[in-house]
Amino acid sequence: MYIGEQIINPTAERLRLSTQLGVGHVVLDTRPNTQIEGDDGNWDAAKVAGYRKWVEGFGLTLECLALDVGSFLLDTVYDRPRAAGRAQKLRADIRAAADGGLTMLKYNLQMVGITRTGRRSGRGGVLESAFRAADYTVQADRAHSYWGVGHPGGGVAGADIAVNAVGTAEAVGQVIAEETRGVTAAQAWSALEQLVEAILPAAERAGIRLAAHPHDPAFPKGGLNGVEHVVGSIEGMERYLDLAPESAAHGINFCQGTVAEMSSEPSPYVREAIRRIGGRGRIYMVHFRNIKGGFCDFSECFPDDGDVDMAAAIRAYRAVGYQGILCPDHVPASDLDPARERFFAFALGYTKGLLQAA
Repeated sequence: MYIGEQIINPTAERLRLSTQLGVGHVVLDTRPNTQIEGDDGNWDAAKVAGYRKWVEGFGLTLECLALDVGSFLLDTVYDRPRAAGRAQKLRADIRAAADGGLTMLKYNLQMVGITRTGRRSGRGGVLESAFRAADYTVQADRAHSYWGVGHPGGGVAGADIAVNAVGTAEAVGQVIAEETRGVTAAQAWSALEQLVEAILPAAERAGIRLAAHPHDPAFPKGGLNGVEHVVGSIEGMERYLDLAPESAAHGINFCQGTVAEMSSEPSPYVREAIRRIGGRGRIYMVHFRNIKGGFCDFSECFPDDGDVDMAAAIRAYRAVGYQGILCPDHVPASDLDPARERFFAFALGYTKGLLQAA
């Protein structure tokens, strides 16, 4: 295992900082990916290769890019022709990624934004993004959730984080739940099955591994605003993998924070999820983060300040033979570190220390 960073549309200076922090591998999210698209709107293999070589020029390995699923999942329910068009683009983008020298792409299963209901004060006055199902209102959703590459704090004081706003290109097709006509569990599973059928054969032919990010957060039974989050438990992740159980192209972007949010006992739950998903060899990358609280009532905190035993998690990854990247994710926000660079640096150093100790 090794430390890495997941960065949104980094500048040259940001990649230089990564190398100075001891990072050798990066996962980059360039959505809506216009810088690697050709005139037809699909990824251009030469541009993908050029972008990869630009990253390699800093002494870094480009581990993965973000495949933009857009509104495909919702469209399979409410706009089938548009879903069919997106499926064609996704297959073309996967082929271009392989031709451009990539071996892995990550993608998100969100149909609506990453739902949050507020912020809580953490140590030293940092603001931790929080979700409490009992506090859910449409107004709280609109004010505190985030979409696509947007994140609370985006666009502040030179931060290289996209401004967080539904309806922008950076929201990449994700919407607020209120704006949908609802998604039942049956509709959600049908949409996910269609996604796998649409993209997995192309990935298998191209030699690309696909890493799916589970639903964040796990919703209460019955969902919120009529939307169900079906990949919001270990069983949900297993069922998603079982849509193509023999395919080595079909795996999980194991967001440890998201998994922790699935249980009222997050630390043992995370270890059980690592055992079951990692035991299948289907953890393809890890968002190594922590939370305070648990199912339907949590906040996102520094890695050393939450309820998940991070050292025990490292041991669990080792036990199942995981050898890949560990990326910090979702650190708190502060006016003292608007781009969150110092906070991510702390998380990287903490993670590297755990690896050395293990």
